[in-house]
Amino acid sequence: MEYLSERVSVSRADGRTSVVISARLPKSKEALLITWAVAWSLCGAYVLYARSAVPEGDPLRQYMLAFLAFWAYFAFKVGKALLWRLKGFELWRIKDGTLTIKDSLFGFGKARPYFVDNITHLGLLNIDERSWKWQLNDSFWVIGGERLGFEHMGRKVAFGKGLSPEEARKLVPVLKAALAQERKKG
Repeated sequence: MEYLSERVSVSRADGRTSVVISARLPKSKEALLITWAVAWSLCGAYVLYARSAVPEGDPLRQYMLAFLAFWAYFAFKVGKALLWRLKGFELWRIKDGTLTIKDSLFGFGKARPYFVDNITHLGLLNIDERSWKWQLNDSFWVIGGERLGFEHMGRKVAFGKGLSPEEARKLVPVLKAALAQERKKG
């Protein structure tokens, strides 16, 4: 097994290439994310408590219910991002003519297969790092920040969540070599 960084490992064995990317954060950012999730939960619990103190028929109850609906949606998103950052991995495997990409959380997740012969334009994504959209997507409190991509049957596929630019540059030749080797077999 070869380690490209503290978070990224590459394994080549038995005609397959596997890449594992940990979603872990530095301890300071992890503490901030946990604090944010706890504060968000406490805010929602307080609004729920305050709603129960408002008399029946008061229009404020309906406003609070609408607020709680939005709160619940973002609580779900925060919880999912927190779990991803604490226990998540992005797994890639090239084997038997297929590149499989899986976002694994506690070992569960949907594996998406892509036939190697249909993969074109593998490389780094063109990213405008000054754009507001990229800054939000690359933030540690969301699941995102993809840096690599390819085209598969006319559809663009982005992957490599949370990779640094250096890690992404190191992975491109590894993936291209593994894809070329797999195409030779087929």
